Amino acid sequence: MFENMKNARLNENPRASGVLVHPTSFPGHYGIGDLGWGAYKFVDFLKDAKQKLWQVLPLGPTGFGDSPYQSFSSFAGNHYLISPDKLHEQGWLTQGELVTKPWFDPRAVDFGPLIKYKMRILRQAFNTFKAKATAAQKSKVTTFCKKNADWLEDYALFYAIKEHFGGKEWQLWPKEIAKREPKALAEIREKLEDSVNFCKFLQYEFFTQWDELKAYANDAGVSIIGDIPIFVAGDSADVWANPELYMLDATGRPTAVAGVPPDYFSATGQLWGNPLYDWDVHKKTGFAWWFKRVESVLSMVDIIRIDHFRGFESFWAIPAGEETAINGKWMKGPGKTFFTELKKKLGNLPIIAEDLGEITDAVNKLRTENNLPGMRVLHFAFDPSGKSTHMPHNYEDSRTVVYSGTHDNNTTVGWYNDAHESERDYLRRSLSISGNDVAWDLIRFAISTNALYAIAPIQDIMCLDAHDRMNCPGLAQGWWKFRYTEDMLTHNHSAQLRYLTEMFNRD
Repeated sequence: MFENMKNARLNENPRASGVLVHPTSFPGHYGIGDLGWGAYKFVDFLKDAKQKLWQVLPLGPTGFGDSPYQSFSSFAGNHYLISPDKLHEQGWLTQGELVTKPWFDPRAVDFGPLIKYKMRILRQAFNTFKAKATAAQKSKVTTFCKKNADWLEDYALFYAIKEHFGGKEWQLWPKEIAKREPKALAEIREKLEDSVNFCKFLQYEFFTQWDELKAYANDAGVSIIGDIPIFVAGDSADVWANPELYMLDATGRPTAVAGVPPDYFSATGQLWGNPLYDWDVHKKTGFAWWFKRVESVLSMVDIIRIDHFRGFESFWAIPAGEETAINGKWMKGPGKTFFTELKKKLGNLPIIAEDLGEITDAVNKLRTENNLPGMRVLHFAFDPSGKSTHMPHNYEDSRTVVYSGTHDNNTTVGWYNDAHESERDYLRRSLSISGNDVAWDLIRFAISTNALYAIAPIQDIMCLDAHDRMNCPGLAQGWWKFRYTEDMLTHNHSAQLRYLTEMFNRD
């Protein structure tokens, strides 16, 4: 199962550094970053900069608000990341089909026009595949579908039905289909056979392109950190196919939803809206669905970050229908039992625990007793009291992953510009800096620590301001758009990273 990790080289020096950037942000000609030349040039950049880590966000097909944390499937890949250039290399798209496209902003993803365009050329590629593919080429797709049938059959049918009903949530489909009555599913599967096969073709292409890119990164000495959101989207193949695993009413709607209470990011908390797990049912099944999910992600990446790790100890349950996350309550998660069973089934795994937010002694105990590195973010470090747990001199141990900022934070330049003067003053005095080059000052600070891994978002490497923020927690619309152009990531940037990496023995 961990054969994909054989090229990872972190063991040569466990202290490593790297860059956080999602593939949607890469440069390219088709409205969104993809798994084509922009991705390969980024890996070349990492190699030149002696960076060993590339962190991505969840790679699943995006749903509500275009967020990678609201995916239609926990197992499928995001077909918008499929490279049209690579489809052209295979013969599925002509040069004319590639150049016939609308104008796209090279610095931001405009998801509306992008989706319309991308689906058109992906459908063209599929039609060409059907007409011209050799028996051997078709056999590869068939083999892929058989190997992944345990999730692909449900997802492809979900995809086709959703398209058929104009994108409606599955809870609004005809009752017999929403309830997965065998006769109704058989009939609609036959009716939508072409759309089902189209979805399967897209998944084959995504995973083929991703596996090639990952092999290229591993060969360059780069290990990929993937991301598992603890919760899944209510409108997903996961919930439609396995409703018994969630707290739902008779119509398939959540009785309570996920979020977090008021915190650093929002005075009214964050109302995510995801359905909550029925952990008693998961336990009775031996956590089979969860183990399959972890195994699936680890077939794609070398290390996984579990988002909202604290939810395994206890989670914030908000009654369905609430407009904010204020009126929730803490409920117990599966705790130690889950990780004990995970180790029995899958062994000791390369997991990073995202332990940000309201963290209790019980959450810390769950993480440490499972020997999982936690996260520290330097934006949270500069409390003038000097007591912040995010300040490196307060780290309890070196099994920590330190970030200048994350995808949920402002860029470092944007954060510094908006920070209270007391924070900025403490930062300048504690690091003996002027604040004129604050992004690189924090990158240097992160790399210099004794933390196991040090990671910087690509926006900080480029010294970008708040305009290029990736996400703002608690605000559902208008995010995940950030892109950069090829000329923005330079040899000077790789030289600066290489210098710091060598200086602080992370090479």
